[in-house]
Amino acid sequence: MGVAGINPALGEFGLVNTTTMNGNVNVNINISNGNGTSDLKDQNLLKLQKHHISCWKSQRKPLSWSFVCGIMLFALGLISLFTGHVVSDLEYYSHRLIKPHLITKWARSHHEPINIWKSKYTDAYYGCSRRGRHFRSAIPQRFSNGYLLIATSGGLNQQRTGITDAVVVARILNATLVVPSLDHNSYWKDDSDFADIFDVDWFISSLAKDVKIVKRIPDKVMRSMEKPPYTMRVPRKSTPEDYIELVLPILLRRRVVQLYKFDYRLANDLDPELQKLRCRVNFHALRFTKPIQELGSRIVMKMREMDKRYIAVHLRFEPDMLAFSGCYYGGGEKEMNELREIRKRWDTLPDLSPLEERKRGKCPLTPEEVGVLLRALGFKNDTYLYVASGEIYGGEATLQPLRELFPNFNTKEALAGEELKSLMPYSSRLAAIDYIVCDESDVFVTNNNGNMAKILAGRRRYMGHKRTVKPNAKRLSALFMSRDTMDWRIFAKKVKSAQRGFMGEPDEMKPGRGEFHEFPAACICRRRTKGLTNGTSEEGDISESERWHRFNNTDAIAEKFGSLRDGEDDEFLPRL
Repeated sequence: MGVAGINPALGEFGLVNTTTMNGNVNVNINISNGNGTSDLKDQNLLKLQKHHISCWKSQRKPLSWSFVCGIMLFALGLISLFTGHVVSDLEYYSHRLIKPHLITKWARSHHEPINIWKSKYTDAYYGCSRRGRHFRSAIPQRFSNGYLLIATSGGLNQQRTGITDAVVVARILNATLVVPSLDHNSYWKDDSDFADIFDVDWFISSLAKDVKIVKRIPDKVMRSMEKPPYTMRVPRKSTPEDYIELVLPILLRRRVVQLYKFDYRLANDLDPELQKLRCRVNFHALRFTKPIQELGSRIVMKMREMDKRYIAVHLRFEPDMLAFSGCYYGGGEKEMNELREIRKRWDTLPDLSPLEERKRGKCPLTPEEVGVLLRALGFKNDTYLYVASGEIYGGEATLQPLRELFPNFNTKEALAGEELKSLMPYSSRLAAIDYIVCDESDVFVTNNNGNMAKILAGRRRYMGHKRTVKPNAKRLSALFMSRDTMDWRIFAKKVKSAQRGFMGEPDEMKPGRGEFHEFPAACICRRRTKGLTNGTSEEGDISESERWHRFNNTDAIAEKFGSLRDGEDDEFLPRL
């Protein structure tokens, strides 16, 4: 076999002949000087060519394992050396940029046991929704831009959000608000009017400085109208600018505009003064009628007579909720057919995978799972439970496991008795009773992201971060599916870990997180700080949203407050 070779000294080519005999390779080299003659006197060149041939032969040998392992170990050594430097640098700069006592406090707070009945920060917070000094008074009715009619949508608490936002929209448009009308055509078929549920006179008078509200459009205005009120539906989450652009021109031209299907039609993020107006409406102006309030208070009193503290659970395990969620709970063809029929009431619902929805944490917990969650958190079986719900899917058989876990099981039907009979045809009034009892409870447990859960969670934050347990359904669903593979102690430990950040603590409040009705950061203040080293005090209490922005701007904090002594930073900083 012949292989072309290169003469590195002369840049000329020769021929390398190889023959194989008895397994040995013989190499003959002919070197040409360009004239076809051989020059064997160049011994140095011959040695160099033999060296190249030996290298060429050695390349045909496979790499040894020891060589490969050596290369891998060398690479791993380089990686570990680099990452070691990075980690050490991170540790160095973290200790320089963050005070050591803050790191220690974070580690301690992250691992310390949760007080399941009450947040230790309850007394440090309060609702602050007073009008600012520069928030001008409402324009008199005769000078307003027109009358705003609102038709709400959904159940009681969904309509409550619509009423709250309606007041803010009237303020944005400089309009006179007509007392909103409630939805009589929803799933619940309740024909209650505003005055049947809420104290309408208090609603009007308490907001008089913010928005002018009337019970009906004056007859003089109605007679002067050439056309009936203009009816329109604004997009969801519309901004104030959208209302000024889309609604105001029509209002000025027609004098009366009706907005229908009014639920979540206002943007979540508004000017702080408008957010505070939302809070004044939701937490102060919307007061239940005297009969509803008194009946709810009597039920609360009965719960307190049985024990000094109680848990309220909003199960939300009604057929409509299960159908809407697209989840499956093991009831076979009967369950699937029944829920499928209910889902037909919503034209826009997509087909969902029940298993995937459960993994994503979109399925309400069963009554049994709610009971197991509470026991895992540390509530004993002699704890008194108030269960707020409508018609439970599956009836008493579905509730029985929860009753066995908590024998002191109570409902409005059992506690109110005959007093409740007059309200039975009205689902919104019954929901109002549940709202009162849940609001007054020591611990409130939600079971979904529904409107009542959001509204009550926000109110309880506003009232001092009263303990509110929101199941971390995404992590809990995996735990419940594997519960039989672990003992109770390990399961309970994992549940407690999963629920950190879902217990209604102040550090869950972050501006922009979730719906404002659930996280009203602009309306929650921390009480004034004490013991600042520069001898000054704050000009006023800071709302949660402002405090969060200050915390994330350390230069502004240093300029405003000066340095802090160890142990005093938690007077105004959120817990990490």
